[in-house]
Amino acid sequence: MTEVMTVVPEASSEGPVYRILLIEDDPGDALLVEELLHDTGMRFALTTRTTLAEARAELAGSPIDCILLDLHLPDVAGVDAVTAVRGLAPHTAVIVLTGLSEDRAGTEAMAAGAQDYLVKGKVEADLLRRTLRYAVYRSRTERASAQAQATRLRAEENARLERSLLPQPMLDTSTVRVTSRYLPGAAMALLGGDFLDVVEGDDGLLHAVVGDVSGHGPDAAALGVCLRIAWRSLVLGGHRGDDLLHLMERILIAERDGRQLFATCTLLTLDQRSGTVVLHLAGHHEPLLTTAEGTREVSAEHGIALGIVPGECSWPSTVVPLPATGALTVYTDGLIEGHNGTKGERLGVEGLLALIGNLPSADPADHVDLLIKETQTLNAGRHSDDLAVLRLDWGDRPA
Repeated sequence: MTEVMTVVPEASSEGPVYRILLIEDDPGDALLVEELLHDTGMRFALTTRTTLAEARAELAGSPIDCILLDLHLPDVAGVDAVTAVRGLAPHTAVIVLTGLSEDRAGTEAMAAGAQDYLVKGKVEADLLRRTLRYAVYRSRTERASAQAQATRLRAEENARLERSLLPQPMLDTSTVRVTSRYLPGAAMALLGGDFLDVVEGDDGLLHAVVGDVSGHGPDAAALGVCLRIAWRSLVLGGHRGDDLLHLMERILIAERDGRQLFATCTLLTLDQRSGTVVLHLAGHHEPLLTTAEGTREVSAEHGIALGIVPGECSWPSTVVPLPATGALTVYTDGLIEGHNGTKGERLGVEGLLALIGNLPSADPADHVDLLIKETQTLNAGRHSDDLAVLRLDWGDRPA
């Protein structure tokens, strides 16, 4: 028979309520434990289960602070009982109840993961209170340490991915100023599939890519890293335009391993001397051009996203004249797909341009940071997607 009982002693109206699960098949021993808990003066909620199977269902559905475990249950016994319970509740305090003749059982149980052990017939209320409080404290400390370790590992993994997705630009003689930002779509999330890169070629031209792999998480991030590295290698190897995109698509198809992932991207080649930029859009939206007159969206031809129709190989180029001083901003859709404030609609390109128009003039890096901050404020957490922003600023055209 199972029993659920909540006890709040009148003598102790302060302090936490300890949620205790007693796994004990002997009714007499179970009653003794209950009476001892009364005598401790602690506030507690006691649930009694007679088998590991019943305890498994309880642990799956209710938060528990401490498990009092008998080592001789109908369906499991000895150290196996401790191992099984720890597997079900790895961060919950476990105190083992042993018999008078079980000299080694307690130490073996602690070696298997129990916080402590008590010998039936030798337990007094003060000892039970101290043991239970210490076991719960220790388990909570272990849980906090495990969570901190997981946070550190996640941060290290994010840092490694970020270094691969957002590498240092390879610039030799170029005077173009590069500003890049990347934000994952959710707090503590792994970086997603957005990527960007900037490389100056041997011919003095500046090449850049901004891309977005469909989906989120490690699979998308890994494919984004692969495409970013492939792009840099291919550009340095002299590949351009359709040829470059065709090779990137082949790599994407080979690396996605049967998953239906695709990627959008913008390729650009900026020539400061001639004052032009050549654009290739593969399912990506147009860049923004900032001049003394303001910011507008560049008009450019579109091609299909990589991996949607393999072998289509249709990515027309667009040549855009540039002013002597200006900036190009290329971004992923995480910047415009959030909400626009109180209207409940998406920000969109028009909303982004209006927002930029209202921002004060600032250093390029400060301007990008302020733009991202404003879009996030308008969105108020209602929509989350990874976002990457690349801004290229240039001054007077070299002679």
